[in-house]
Amino acid sequence: MSLKSVGPADLHLHSDCSDGTEPPAEVVRRARAAELGTIALTDHDTVAGWDEAARAARAAGIMLLPGAEVSAKHRGMSVHVLAYLFDPDHAALSRTMTRVRGDRIGRAERITRNLARDLPVTWEDVLAQCADDATIGRPHIADALVARGIVASREEAFAGPLHPASPYYVSHAAPTPVEVVEEVGRAGGVSIIAHPAGRGALPDGEIRSLIDAGLGGFELGHRENTPVGTARLQRYVDEHDLIVTGSSDYHGAGKPNRLGENTTDPAMVERIIRAATGSDPVV
Repeated sequence: MSLKSVGPADLHLHSDCSDGTEPPAEVVRRARAAELGTIALTDHDTVAGWDEAARAARAAGIMLLPGAEVSAKHRGMSVHVLAYLFDPDHAALSRTMTRVRGDRIGRAERITRNLARDLPVTWEDVLAQCADDATIGRPHIADALVARGIVASREEAFAGPLHPASPYYVSHAAPTPVEVVEEVGRAGGVSIIAHPAGRGALPDGEIRSLIDAGLGGFELGHRENTPVGTARLQRYVDEHDLIVTGSSDYHGAGKPNRLGENTTDPAMVERIIRAATGSDPVV
């Protein structure tokens, strides 16, 4: 199998299997139309879209790195770990993602009940915004609020009733970033911390622990990263020869992020493929 990355690479895309607004095949089609040659499907805590995306990628002549965005928490701060080319049947990682998805559902129900005390929104409204077997989360609640005319957009919902400072907000349980990186490694995958230099910054001690646990690298090309935060993490990249990716974090109509607005150097894509032993890219 050739390890050569084909065309511009965008390694952080979401479908309606989690909180994107388009089916996996449509995400692939739009990526091809955007002249991307390599993509990764990274839905939250699920591999449900892998098969559909693979069929579409083969038909479109585009390289696909199957992946997931695995939820983690460090001292209450949400951390997202992009996992690439892991074994989707690895028992421990599958259990972790299943637990997180289950907690997301319970959390979403609790947030919706809180909102319903003051706003005309129901759990049925939220479910109406989800594809079958989708990983339910706050974006679906936001879409329900938009559909009800309570807010105008997901952005307004996240800035208001779904903001962590809101009285309606409920936190959720998740493994630590180190636990996720270790599990992804045992499943033969490669871990990259998503948008790591944005709203929250991991302390130096946790970064060193992640590197010791087998972290592959950082998503330094992302619209949420700050120049200061990116420069700080670049020092770790240089010191430890880590992988650097750039991605759009595409969600369809769910976010303003545009396909290919940040891309990953082909040499970095090849490093991910060479390091992974859990599954193969679709070529």
